[in-house]
Amino acid sequence: MKSLLSKAMLSMMVCAAPFAQAQSCGSGGGATVCLSATGNGNGVQLNWTVSGAVSGIQVYRDTDPDPSGRTRIAQPGKSATSYTDTTAAPGEAYWYWIKFTAGGTGYNAGAARAVRVGVMRNLTSMQMSAQMSPGWNLGNTLEAMGTYVWGSTNFAETNWGNPAANQAIFDGIKAAGFKSVRIPVSWKEYADANDNISPQWMDRVTAVVNYAHNAGLVTMINIHWDGGWMQPTYAQQGTANARLTKFWTQIANNFKNHDDTLLFAGTNEVMVDGNYNPPTTEYCSVQNGFNQTFINAVRATGGNNASRHLVVQAYNTNINNAVTCNATMPSDWIANHLMMEVHFYDPYSFALDTSSTEWKWGQAANPSGWANESYVDGQFQKMKSGFVDKGVPVILGEYAASVRTEYDAAGTYRKYWDQYITHSAFTHGVVPMYWDNGYTSNHQSGLFNRSNGTQGYADVIGAIVNAAK
Repeated sequence: MKSLLSKAMLSMMVCAAPFAQAQSCGSGGGATVCLSATGNGNGVQLNWTVSGAVSGIQVYRDTDPDPSGRTRIAQPGKSATSYTDTTAAPGEAYWYWIKFTAGGTGYNAGAARAVRVGVMRNLTSMQMSAQMSPGWNLGNTLEAMGTYVWGSTNFAETNWGNPAANQAIFDGIKAAGFKSVRIPVSWKEYADANDNISPQWMDRVTAVVNYAHNAGLVTMINIHWDGGWMQPTYAQQGTANARLTKFWTQIANNFKNHDDTLLFAGTNEVMVDGNYNPPTTEYCSVQNGFNQTFINAVRATGGNNASRHLVVQAYNTNINNAVTCNATMPSDWIANHLMMEVHFYDPYSFALDTSSTEWKWGQAANPSGWANESYVDGQFQKMKSGFVDKGVPVILGEYAASVRTEYDAAGTYRKYWDQYITHSAFTHGVVPMYWDNGYTSNHQSGLFNRSNGTQGYADVIGAIVNAAK
């Protein structure tokens, strides 16, 4: 959905450093312990050498090189010289210490840093998409905008009235039966004049992605509306492609070690602002070029990104545009690792226009209404025929209907619309990802309490989850 209208150096080290370091040593009490750390798909492997006599060994870990606040994760025997940290989150940098006791006093080996490399399974994007229904959006949160001072931690995340993302909300949507999450993100808001993304913001986005990973959710991040700088015109093409390349190079490098349950989506609802007509040849050409630029930038970063599943969008995420403007998918150097994304909010007068008096939906309740069940099925059949049947999975990245208690206190028609759209998309091979804007009051589309992950509309949530089975 469109918008409502010292650490910098450390971040560069994380992106550029290898997975293992040379040994880092510490001495005391007549003993010397030297530690090394290596990340792999199973975790982080720690190895150390001991010179002299030690009477105890403890393993500590933290997410920064400052030893204050570190956590002990193991206490192996005094003769141990190795340990595997299997609890490390893929893609996150950790610092490790060996605390050893010699002569009755505790000492530390120097810190060793490593990044666990996530596992990339041999799955096609079609196979991955089969693990994603239904999905859910963390709407109006990381894409919220304001005035940001580059390098600070005063983010705009709560500017649109939602609490900061937390582990509880992702645990809650997983417990409710959702299998994937789309996390819209703003980046230009947090970039300097040269399009360098703030390391502090990159850290925050990484933390939220890890919340979703911890909950066991397939996760998709994107460049959302982001101020509308991605205008698909020849006049803006060069500037937009340069920024798109620079942003995705930074984002992809930051997440290059995350496993294949993290997907990248290049853009969101790209169109010429205010022009809802079918796209011209110019607009289609430039927007398709954005999709190709995104793929090229991500693949060039290597690592797990060489085979990461990537999501490109239809022009303005419109189904009709998808089968005309975007019928030919961009090129990619790895086969069967691309998905197409569209959105669905028809009929607008029912789903989004809360000033409208049209509050019933469906052929039985509103036989003269537009975009009833047969229309929905026909639209998703277009995506099935045009993409799914050709081996290209389709993501329904957004869909939602607003609460209209002044007409429908029980929410009967909202629930029916949500249920029908979910089921029709799912049965046509399209992954439905519900747009939760975070607010559960009247005229909003939220489903969950964002503070604690509890369900605000259990009946609607149950209808969505059961419709994708």
